[in-house]
Amino acid sequence: MDLETGQIAAQQYSLLALFMQAHFVVKLVMIGLIGASVVCWAIIFEKFYAIARARRASQHFEQMFWSGQSLEDLYLTVGPRGDQGMSSLFMAAMREWKRSQESALRAGFQGVQRRIEKVMDVQLEREMSRLEGRLLVLATVGSTAPFIGLFGTVWGIMNSFRAIALSKSTNLAVVAPGIAEALFATALGLLAAIPAVVFYNKFANDIGKLGGRLENFISEFSAIISRQLDERA
Repeated sequence: MDLETGQIAAQQYSLLALFMQAHFVVKLVMIGLIGASVVCWAIIFEKFYAIARARRASQHFEQMFWSGQSLEDLYLTVGPRGDQGMSSLFMAAMREWKRSQESALRAGFQGVQRRIEKVMDVQLEREMSRLEGRLLVLATVGSTAPFIGLFGTVWGIMNSFRAIALSKSTNLAVVAPGIAEALFATALGLLAAIPAVVFYNKFANDIGKLGGRLENFISEFSAIISRQLDERA
């Protein structure tokens, strides 16, 4: 009998049972936190892939860029594949360079380099916006999930005190369900918040490094364009 009683008690206080027995408001809090955690993990996996892909693409393009081939040959080699990272900056600059060549021959080369740098800056902003997309979700969940879990905790403790008042007893069996669901809500809040904060900081750092790398490429490519313009002037 004691073993059967223990098994029944364990079933009554399992995670699923705590959720099913929780107050409607606490259930909403738990469902919201679980949903936020699922969304965060989906963003985390997507960002891992996107940043790793951007890093590999930049490394591959840098190897081609410094291999010694001409800018025209590199432009033809990269072609439509240059749609992200460093290659997208190069392709945007080369398209502007080709558009500007005819007018530059008529009116001189003043302003050509400025336009090319502007085009690369705009493309850099697009790349950074793409990489930083949905990071705000991680930041929001990381900062708000503990407080949402705390709200569920407070509500569960309130139910415990109400149960004490109604039963006029401080027996553990009366208090335990409310406290258990309160602690469950707290745990879910931390479960959603901790990975969100950790990976937000990691991705922000990784994207910052990639951004610095792209800015360095803009400076280097601008110097190359400036030398070529000086030779043609």
